Amino acid sequence: MEKIASFTIDHLRLEPGIYVSRKDADPTTGSVVTTFDIRITAPNREPVMDTAAVHAVEHLGATYLRNNDEWKDRILYFGPMGCRTGAYLLLFGDYESKDIVELVRGMFEFIRDYEGEVPGAKPQECGNWHDSDLNMAKWWSKRFLENTIYCIDDAHMTYPQI
Repeated sequence: MEKIASFTIDHLRLEPGIYVSRKDADPTTGSVVTTFDIRITAPNREPVMDTAAVHAVEHLGATYLRNNDEWKDRILYFGPMGCRTGAYLLLFGDYESKDIVELVRGMFEFIRDYEGEVPGAKPQECGNWHDSDLNMAKWWSKRFLENTIYCIDDAHMTYPQI
């Protein structure tokens, strides 16, 4: 079998940041979907996020994105990586990492500053509603903002290859 592109990224050198993971074009219309890797921790070198924090980030991030007046109609998906080192964001359109830095900054500031009940965290709204940790989601968001987003540069938007 052919190795998928994401397995050609050197995860031993990958730093937190915003990366274009892939671009997929519809062969009939030519419309493009851009997949972003929003890497919150350094894989294999830093602790991964616990599932409750990831779950709260997912609910709050999706709420922010789908309510953002500028971007909401371009949001296809936002959700966690199985390895718990970040999240994927899929957008309708052909974008580069620099195009969404402000969107990601706004999302993580929203999570960092959020007060109240996590949206969608009720039994009738979520299949695992009780596994959510707002305080840790806020902690990870603050850390990501301060250590990565507020000082992001090209090195944190370009994948290291194997």
